[in-house]
Amino acid sequence: METIKIRYLRSLKRKNFSSCTVKNYMNRIDRFTLWLRIPLHNVTRREIGAYVDHLLRKRLSPKTITCHLQTIRLPKPLPRHLRDAEVETFLAVIADPRDRAMFMRMLRCGLRVEEVAHLTVDAVEYRKKQVFVLNGKGARDRVVYLSDDARCTLETYMARRSSRAQALFLVQKGPQKGKPISVRGIQKRIEYYGRKSRVNVSCHRLRHTFATQLLNADAHLATIQDLLGHEHITTTQRYCRVANIKVQRDYYKAMELVLQRMQAGQDEGNSRSYKNAGRGKRGSTAPARRVIPLRAREGTDGEERITKPIEGGADEGSKRWRVARRTKRN
Repeated sequence: METIKIRYLRSLKRKNFSSCTVKNYMNRIDRFTLWLRIPLHNVTRREIGAYVDHLLRKRLSPKTITCHLQTIRLPKPLPRHLRDAEVETFLAVIADPRDRAMFMRMLRCGLRVEEVAHLTVDAVEYRKKQVFVLNGKGARDRVVYLSDDARCTLETYMARRSSRAQALFLVQKGPQKGKPISVRGIQKRIEYYGRKSRVNVSCHRLRHTFATQLLNADAHLATIQDLLGHEHITTTQRYCRVANIKVQRDYYKAMELVLQRMQAGQDEGNSRSYKNAGRGKRGSTAPARRVIPLRAREGTDGEERITKPIEGGADEGSKRWRVARRTKRN
């Protein structure tokens, strides 16, 4: 049976890596398998995390550890999104205006949890239904937009908010009351509502749901990329693999056009065959020809000439007459 190492070695050679690069990659795999206590095909992210801790204890540089991770990395899982029924169940248990407004930023605007925690009051433009995201991931700024329900939840929260702090979402209880809510504070709130609604939900899963819903609504991939703040379009393309509704709709739409074109081609072919058959019938019945009797004329040389018309019925003066000679009987 072919081992994982052999398949991995062949994949490196197919990528046209140099012999030195292949050797370094295989050495890292060998070191990882020697450290492992389980078969290589049973490795999960937990084992990889423990191996990173092992490398840190050996005081390897961050760059070297990154090289090891690039060698033994696992495939990225597909984004998981909520179904429409799960979204309704989750939102139904949220009564706090602040929490509802926070999670609607992720579900309707596609914001990351860090971006929600760092939002300011001035970043929201209610008249234009826009939210300015400053210093997002990769220190990139972008503009996202407010849907009607997202704007309504934010206005309800702001009507009950009495603080003049610049941060948009604040802690409401305890010694930290009035201070900006932390990322961990938002995560704890969504974990609480997830247990209450019995929906497997997270902050990032709300963001995945936002992207999947847009793709299923025929939004362009470049538009979703801008709204999510992805640097590379390949990151956004991962959502195409889970948006089954759009794939199904596009398939049936395209297949309908294919069948229509095939039917049109068959109809045109049948029409041509019918016309050709009609022409064949008309050509098979030869038109009646006029029979012209032979006429005998005496030539100057004493021979009797018989003039015979060729097919087509030309007159005597025509050049299409043929002359047949025969000897006159005595």
